[in-house]
Amino acid sequence: MDIAAARIQELRESIRYHNERYYTFDSPEIPDANYDALLTELKDLEQLHPSLVTADSPTQLVGASIINTFEEVTHRLPMMSLDNAFDMDQLEAWADRVRKGLQQENTEPQWVCELKFDGLAVSLIYEEGRLVQAATRGDGKVGEDVTANVQTIKGIPHSLPDGAPTFLEVRGEVYMSLTTFNELNERQRIAEEKTYANPRNTAAGSLRQKDSRITATRNLSFWAYAVGDVEGVEQQDSHLDTLHLLKTFDFPVNEKAERFENFSSVIEFINKIEKTRHDLDYEIDGVVVKVDALSMQQQLGATARAPRWAMAYKLPPEEQTTTLLNIEVSIGAGGQATPFARLEPVVVGGSTVSTATLHNSDQVKAKDVRPGDIVIVRKAGDVIPEVVGPVLSERKENSEPWNFPTQCPICEATLTRPEGEAATFCPNHACPAQVRGRITHFVSRGAMDIEGFGEQTVDLFVSKNLISDVADIFTLDMETIATFEGFGETSINNLKTAIQTSKTQPLGRLLFGLRIPHVGTTVADLVAQSFTDLDGLEQATIEDLETVEGLGPVIAVSIDEWLRQEHNQQLLSKLRQAEVNLQAASSPVSQENAKLLKGMTVVVTGTLTTMKRNEAKEAILQRGGKSPGTVSSTTTALVAGEGGGSKLLKAESLNIPILDEEAFLQLLETGKISLTN
Repeated sequence: MDIAAARIQELRESIRYHNERYYTFDSPEIPDANYDALLTELKDLEQLHPSLVTADSPTQLVGASIINTFEEVTHRLPMMSLDNAFDMDQLEAWADRVRKGLQQENTEPQWVCELKFDGLAVSLIYEEGRLVQAATRGDGKVGEDVTANVQTIKGIPHSLPDGAPTFLEVRGEVYMSLTTFNELNERQRIAEEKTYANPRNTAAGSLRQKDSRITATRNLSFWAYAVGDVEGVEQQDSHLDTLHLLKTFDFPVNEKAERFENFSSVIEFINKIEKTRHDLDYEIDGVVVKVDALSMQQQLGATARAPRWAMAYKLPPEEQTTTLLNIEVSIGAGGQATPFARLEPVVVGGSTVSTATLHNSDQVKAKDVRPGDIVIVRKAGDVIPEVVGPVLSERKENSEPWNFPTQCPICEATLTRPEGEAATFCPNHACPAQVRGRITHFVSRGAMDIEGFGEQTVDLFVSKNLISDVADIFTLDMETIATFEGFGETSINNLKTAIQTSKTQPLGRLLFGLRIPHVGTTVADLVAQSFTDLDGLEQATIEDLETVEGLGPVIAVSIDEWLRQEHNQQLLSKLRQAEVNLQAASSPVSQENAKLLKGMTVVVTGTLTTMKRNEAKEAILQRGGKSPGTVSSTTTALVAGEGGGSKLLKAESLNIPILDEEAFLQLLETGKISLTN
């Protein structure tokens, strides 16, 4: 009992500290998953030792106490927290408790699923149809008056239409969209000011500004997800129908909210959301499951801190803490020296992470992460894992700042950092790491597409001095390779065939494969089509390059400088000797249609049935259009196949025409946008 009491006290102090960091100062030190683990351990211990439960335990309270920045607001009805489920067994167990709690045998309630937004909970009070007060949740009983700041949020109505209740409390989440967050950080970088860590904390800090004019510049958003107290209208007995009613009052209600007749459909919904969470333009950390009937909610009641009729299913955490074992530097194909973290392996976002990027020396310095630190690691979907920052309260006293090395870790050349750039480079073009990187890129599917030429093969051939540049691929000593383990007659013949086939790739593929700075697939194709062959490109001046539509002065100078460098001229000479194709692809469209889409920017997303995505982009380019990889205000139309994701959402938000496959084919044929709906 004494050991349990000591651990309970330790957990309570730790949780109170982290509550204050999260709720009061909008500056959490640890990820949600770590906090949840502390709270779960405390709950389990208190269940084993109920005599040790106290009224002030974090398991019995909501949020944290507030600081006196704003006037205090006492909520008419408490703003409660939610209990969490971390796996399907826990969620199913909660559903069984709900069924038993309804005191009717074989009762299966209707369920409503909503996204669990990662923002800041607020309460909005309307009297006689006008917004009179907005408050944060605070400790659940007392929050802060943020009315002036909430009035700057465009999605929140200041007045309600006729027929609205005489008194209405709407509860919801203030958040910052990912687009807004990225734009804000870009402005901060341009102004050389500190960037923000994540949308949730930025939204919370923005809402609690003393000057509402600052809040107004942050472009915050709002989702309504519940009604608190209400007078002057008969309430419906359905939570989802109540949300639909709020929508008629002009409140933003998330379109993902759904009602289900059985719990198996709830599980299907959660699995679907887990797979598509990164298609959203806002962050979520779970799905909230609720009993739909308000009468059943009332019957089920609540504990001291959470309703029994709702449960938050937490998606796999995308932030975790682990030990930073060491900071190392990798050298990329272009010579860029990138610091990365060696980590104690940890499961983040559903996969085990042992390395994470640190971007550049400035980022390491700004984050002040050090070997031996406990650090927060983030991995969102397919995004490369990154170190967010250290947990300073866990830092050892003898910790020393990490300094960026002065020499290349591979070839020991002195590293350089061009004036005005954040990146550091190894200037040695023959650095083995750069050679490997350039060759790996050259043989990749998007470039010369040489099958069977993976990273291990590249590493072997470079280490055996068979390849020093990409042109050496076409004169490989197959007799020597045949002596290597794993290279039998069949694999040798396949490799020969793949290399020979790659020689026929068009000039655009070759230019992309050569890794000319600032030249991606789209630019490479534009340059190839504009100058027809390599001879024409080599004779072009910077002015000639700038006349190519879509090429600015930076790209033009980059291409010109690359072509003039002696080692690149030698490389091109070797490619000629190897009889690699140096001609642009012949256009399958007529000369008349070659400018059909001139001036149009058409983005392609999702999966098409009649052609691959790269074929669709090629068709756009052949008709004089542009096809970048991102949607912006200058986009003419978005072609959306199955699984359009975030690009589709952004196009909708910008009112950009969205074409299905049939409309896209008509566009390629006529040059005109035809919308069927």
